[in-house]
Amino acid sequence: MIKIMFVCHGNICRSPMAEFLLKDLVEKKGDSANFLIKSSATSSEELGNPVHNGTRGVLDRLNISCAGKRAVKLSAKDYDSYDYFIGMDGANVSNMKRLFGGDAKGKVSMLLDYAGESRDVADPWWTGDFEQTYLDVKKGVESLYEQLKKVANKK
Repeated sequence: MIKIMFVCHGNICRSPMAEFLLKDLVEKKGDSANFLIKSSATSSEELGNPVHNGTRGVLDRLNISCAGKRAVKLSAKDYDSYDYFIGMDGANVSNMKRLFGGDAKGKVSMLLDYAGESRDVADPWWTGDFEQTYLDVKKGVESLYEQLKKVANKK
């Protein structure tokens, strides 16, 4: 089983969008049993809060439920429980590495790296543009899935 943790600042916009888009994709591909997909925050600001209305609106339009999702914080002990920690921006990556005391096993990356684009997923909390965030997250999630399937097929 491949265990993925998507990470952003508050766990109410970008990381839950990535979590539920990938869950939907693997379900449609009949591959759900091979994945554990979660999301979390590097900050405590939004803990316990539901998914942001803008993200929920995008997911609702796609008929993807995020019901019951509440913001949770990433912890140092998570490092041993997941194979991939995928940040939405460079600050998330820095915060994860600081929390984990480094990244000895090379588990930390940024989402758009999988799409061959070394850039941040814009934070819609600041931009208000949830559609652009969706397009970035969708591109990253689809590319991530394709790369993971190639790795899995080589085993």
